[in-house]
Amino acid sequence: MTRVSAKKYRITLNVKEREKLQAITRSTKAPVSKVIRAKALLLLDEGSSGPALKDSEVAEQCGRTVHALERLRKRCAEVGALRAVERKKRTVGPRARKFGGYEQARLVQLACSDAPEGCARWTLSLLAEKLIEMNVVDSVSTETIRRELKKTNLNLG
Repeated sequence: MTRVSAKKYRITLNVKEREKLQAITRSTKAPVSKVIRAKALLLLDEGSSGPALKDSEVAEQCGRTVHALERLRKRCAEVGALRAVERKKRTVGPRARKFGGYEQARLVQLACSDAPEGCARWTLSLLAEKLIEMNVVDSVSTETIRRELKKTNLNLG
């Protein structure tokens, strides 16, 4: 038995919003995701000129899930229909890179040097520990070391 929930957010578009959303759906330059969101809003419109289709029907027509349409309804209620079709701006920027030119050069220099006493070769863990010991970086994972060495196409074998 499926659970049917009542719509928490209802969409009623005015004439101006409807015209702008229709222009977006006809646009050949707009991103596909924006066009799909605009089409979904037009189909979900419960105003006088909207078809007010069920979420399941709109999901099928637009290739989205019912849950995605619920999120779109909520966003439409929060910021308006025209801003709801746009991508959200990032609230937090991307994470800063740990390895710049200096750090990468030190890593390659270390990897090309002789292995520490009692070891046949440098391992990713040994390289990470040595870079921290040398105060090149505060902390670093073995995956970061692997990725940086892969970028250099370094082949010690």
